[in-house]
Amino acid sequence: MGIIFHLDIVSPEESIYSGPVEFMVAPALMGEVGIYPRHTPMLTKIKSGMVRIKAQLKEEELIYVSGGMLEVQPDIVTILADTAVRSDDLDEAKAIQAKQAAEEALKNRESELDYARAQAELIEATAQLAEIAKLKKRGH
Repeated sequence: MGIIFHLDIVSPEESIYSGPVEFMVAPALMGEVGIYPRHTPMLTKIKSGMVRIKAQLKEEELIYVSGGMLEVQPDIVTILADTAVRSDDLDEAKAIQAKQAAEEALKNRESELDYARAQAELIEATAQLAEIAKLKKRGH
């Protein structure tokens, strides 16, 4: 059994992942960051993208995250994500619909708050569609 660390990925809705892993890769704000056991402690913002998880004796697992924080401690890594969805649960039709609704809301904005919300929804839907396209290329 190799060296491992504990990983928790949580969103406001639920705990998406909790368990031991050999390594992981996350979409940090300044670029992808690879985390192995005994990584130097750090705290950074994350952006939209896939977290790649490799647990012992298991296939690599992909979880889409959007916004939030990544905290690395010597034996535990925590991702507090604004949004977290297992790659198998990403819904292309739903993301396309959300993108179209956000684009329509941007055209017909009634207030600055509506505009800001529509912008955020458009960014989120576009990021999900980009990750879905990458998954299709990889054959997932």
